[in-house]
Amino acid sequence: MTSTPSETRPFDLAQLGTLVLLPWSSGAADGADMPYLLAYSLGDAEGGPETTAPAVEGLLASNGLTAGGALFDGTAAGTGLTITLRVEGGEAVVDMPQLGARCAAPPAWLTAVAERGYAYLVFTTRPWPEGRPGQPIEAEVLTSFVTAEQTLRAAAHVVLPAQGPRA
Repeated sequence: MTSTPSETRPFDLAQLGTLVLLPWSSGAADGADMPYLLAYSLGDAEGGPETTAPAVEGLLASNGLTAGGALFDGTAAGTGLTITLRVEGGEAVVDMPQLGARCAAPPAWLTAVAERGYAYLVFTTRPWPEGRPGQPIEAEVLTSFVTAEQTLRAAAHVVLPAQGPRA
């Protein structure tokens, strides 16, 4: 008889609630589009946002990231980054040892990530119940959430190398 060792996790995956991955692109200081990925919870786990925020923080910590920390450059050699980004079939696919997420990506995002070879991931512990998957999000509403100091300070910021098609 064989047994599989149980993995100790600093959080229960159910406490994350619904995790959402949202791609978009916009102009950067160098004049080219920057592909961004926003990852967040809807805050809909049992216990609400008070449960999901620390669970997302635990998920980040278990992957060597800190909310509110410095920019983590995953393109640098030897970083030990456990999060990966693949671009396949018009989708962004983000994998971590604990879970994976995929979402359809707009053509401008696909072009930007192909040109740069990476995306800028903002993985925030701040829940955003208004950002429901499948529902249209006005650009101004997205900008307001993403650029809010609360969102940015509660996020891990990662330059995430992309695997897949490149220009």
